[in-house]
Amino acid sequence: MGLRKGKCYSNVTRPYTRKSKYKKKAFIKGFAQNKIVKFDIGNMQDKFNAEFNLISKEEIQIRHNALESARVIIVRRLTKDIGPSNFHFKLRVYPHQILREKKILTGAGADRLSTGMSLAFGKPTGTAARVKKRQKIFTVYTDKKYEKVAKEALKAAIPRLPCKGEII
Repeated sequence: MGLRKGKCYSNVTRPYTRKSKYKKKAFIKGFAQNKIVKFDIGNMQDKFNAEFNLISKEEIQIRHNALESARVIIVRRLTKDIGPSNFHFKLRVYPHQILREKKILTGAGADRLSTGMSLAFGKPTGTAARVKKRQKIFTVYTDKKYEKVAKEALKAAIPRLPCKGEII
C-alpha cells in the first residue's frame, strides 16, 4: 500500500495527545526515518551578495518526502546550471511533527473484525514540518549574475509542495 494523499495531513490542527494513567501509553514509540538527506548544500565558505527565499503563502504541514523532492530538484538545477561552488542552499524547516495512520480493514466481514474508531491512536507513518504563513522554506545564496537561474530553480520546486509559494 502506498502513501496517503498530502491533503490528508496538510491542515494544521493541534495533534491529539493520548492521556493515560499508564505512562507507556502516553507517548509515541518510534517513528519513520526522516527522508531529508542534507539541510545545507553547496559552497558554505564564500559570502554571496544575493539571497532568494521560497516562502509559504499559507499555514500548512509539509511532509518530509515532499520537502526532499523539492530539495532534490532545486539542487540538481543549481548544480547543473551554475556549478556546485557558486551557490549555498539551505532548507529552513525541520519535519518534527509525527503523522499517524489508523489502518482499517476492507472487504467482506471487515465490520466484524475491525474496531472502527475505538482505540484509533494509529501507528506512526511519517513526519511533517509545520510552516506558518510567510515563513521561509528554502533559501538560496548566490551572486547577482545567477539571479534568473536561482529563481527558476525555486519556481520548479513549488509544484512539489502542498502549498502556494512565493519567491522573494
